[in-house]
Amino acid sequence: MNRFQFVADHQRRHGVKRLCTILGIARSSYYYWRRTAADRAARQAADARLAVRIRAVHLESDGTYGVPRITAELRETGGEAVNHKRVARIMRASGLEGVRLRRRHRTTVPDPAAAKAPDLIGRDFTAAEPNTKYVGDITYLPLDGGKFCYLATVIDLASRRLAGWAIADHMRADLVTDALAAAIRTRGSLAGSIMHTDHGAQYTSRAFAQACRSAGVRRSMSAIGSSADNALAESFNATFKRETLQGRKSWPNEREARLDAFRWLHRYNTRRRHSRLGQRSPIAFEDALQLTPTTLAQAA
Repeated sequence: MNRFQFVADHQRRHGVKRLCTILGIARSSYYYWRRTAADRAARQAADARLAVRIRAVHLESDGTYGVPRITAELRETGGEAVNHKRVARIMRASGLEGVRLRRRHRTTVPDPAAAKAPDLIGRDFTAAEPNTKYVGDITYLPLDGGKFCYLATVIDLASRRLAGWAIADHMRADLVTDALAAAIRTRGSLAGSIMHTDHGAQYTSRAFAQACRSAGVRRSMSAIGSSADNALAESFNATFKRETLQGRKSWPNEREARLDAFRWLHRYNTRRRHSRLGQRSPIAFEDALQLTPTTLAQAA
């Protein structure tokens, strides 16, 4: 109970002046507090209503959204200007927070004897329009019992859209060629675009080089041992595992990992807000560019 409320509750018996003196508060402050009681009650009621909406957005995001994305969602769906500081305050009071970054692990195993491609993007992870520049990478999905399956992705640098992906219980070259084929099905054609990857053996393989040539895709590769040269793909992988595992160390089995992956990857494209896209999803961003929407294609 605050001191003003204590004075209000006991003033009839002890008097306002005496109580304020004992509690060390000014009488003017107490009377101001009493005059503004109705306004405070209205603010508290409004905060309670907003807290309900915040919990709903947080729940719909599987507990992954923090203050910026929840604020953007409330502004777009509620039609009112919600201050991010107010959202942060209510989330703290409600014990809500977004998922935080966890330490990542690398899966790149370079082949020293393989032919390399030049770096065509030079750490410029932007593009003037969709379907011109892509990044690809592989990340591992830990399973109980020390087992793994692997996710390969193809991400558009203009819209951050996941154009194609594939999951397998191995890291052979067909994992990345399947992801590339899925991207081709999504876009219709990747001819003339750039595909930037690291120097992993899958991406320096003959099979991937042939798949790129057949699709009319120009290969680009980062420097060996430099994570910054493929930072966008690695950031995507970290976000994916952070928001799907949510503190767990592994999935119970491959089926659960695949189901969680499909659910999150679909939501990433269609619903998850991206700070670099003005808090829009990748497909919403592309729709704003008046592109024809297409369906995310998964490798068979």
